[in-house]
Amino acid sequence: MTHQDDNDSKKKQPVSSKLDPSIEAQIINREKDGEIPCAVVFEIAVSLNIPVKDVGVTVDLMNIRLIKCQLGLFGYKPEKKIAKPLDVVDQDLTDAIKAELVSGRLSCKRAWDIASRLKVRKMTVSRACESLSIKIKPCQLGAF
Repeated sequence: MTHQDDNDSKKKQPVSSKLDPSIEAQIINREKDGEIPCAVVFEIAVSLNIPVKDVGVTVDLMNIRLIKCQLGLFGYKPEKKIAKPLDVVDQDLTDAIKAELVSGRLSCKRAWDIASRLKVRKMTVSRACESLSIKIKPCQLGAF
């Protein structure tokens, strides 16, 4: 879902993918200059009571650039990624992350769940992963 220089992120989706008019209308109302923040995509999904992945697919099909990942992994200017490693990672956080790994990676959804459970910021979890050299993947929106 990340913006591509040729502005053709819809190529990531199957040819059979179709725009849902209700999702499209919400995105049109909320995007600005061809961009939409991650948090807004989640708000749209909640307002329509649909899976966030469905909104992510529509964002791709519309060639809208997804920005401001709530984990700080993409969509920021000028650095693109703002999640920097923590100087020290709390042992409870380390243990929680390692317990949720699948094939050595932590999913975005599980990162959010850990943040909620430990009452820390989502960005704290992603920064801990940076410190531990753990990749966060897949994204709930389909961006990565």
